[in-house]
Amino acid sequence: MDLKFEISAIAFPAAPWNNRVMAYKNELQAALAAAIKAARIAGQIIRKNWQCAKTIKSAEQHDIKLELDVRCQQLIVRSLQPSFPHFAILGEEGVSGDPAAAARWVVDPIDGTVNFAYDIPHACVSIALQTRCGKPKPGVTAGDYQTQLGVVYDPFCEELWTAIRGQPARLNGKIIHASRRTNLAEAVVAVGFAKYDQNLQKMLPSFQNLAHRVRKLRIMGSAALDLVYVASGRFDAYLESGVRLWDIAAGGLILECAGGDFLNRPISADHHYYVLANNGPLRRKLQRLTK
Repeated sequence: MDLKFEISAIAFPAAPWNNRVMAYKNELQAALAAAIKAARIAGQIIRKNWQCAKTIKSAEQHDIKLELDVRCQQLIVRSLQPSFPHFAILGEEGVSGDPAAAARWVVDPIDGTVNFAYDIPHACVSIALQTRCGKPKPGVTAGDYQTQLGVVYDPFCEELWTAIRGQPARLNGKIIHASRRTNLAEAVVAVGFAKYDQNLQKMLPSFQNLAHRVRKLRIMGSAALDLVYVASGRFDAYLESGVRLWDIAAGGLILECAGGDFLNRPISADHHYYVLANNGPLRRKLQRLTK
């Protein structure tokens, strides 16, 4: 199969509508297979270097960037680009391609870098494919994008979450569902604290409001894994302010495809988001406590 295509209905102008839909679905399946392959390649490097000495590229009070972050993103790009030369790549370790492209990969090569740097085996590779659903606006490099597929790979637990929009979410090939808990007192909720002080200050009141009302709060250190844990019914919710798009694009779609609620909104022009991901039934109760 020739995988050098562009995911867009306009790629099939002469074909009947049902043929275009079938071709689009086939392309998404091929793109998913490519994303899985790229995630596994990066995951192998992460696992191999887990307990080795780490080269720190930069460090802040609440964040670390490793040389391995850059290397893993380069491996992912080299894996994806030959088959998808017209897709842009938006990643934690840089951007390549046309920023107004009709489709883009959104990549976090190591989500949970601080965990990984401290030899804590809780980190993952996150890859999403998004297509543009609006024209570029004046002064803006691209219009709005919608995530079409997502892959989250935990190389330590050998767990692979996948989803294509409109289809069931899967963990290692098996369909998964978010929990249906309605009682907040029985809920396990993950909380993230992004690295900037304003985001930390925003999250502290929510943390305090939830602490005595839920069964347990968890601070795990990987947004992508928090999201897929909600999708799998392990957690009932996850909230964070200031998380980046590449941390949440894949996991957010996986949660939606698992029947959960991926409530999010941008809070800055450089891909920072507020996220209140949850199982669905707990949304209103959580909103009242996390304003």
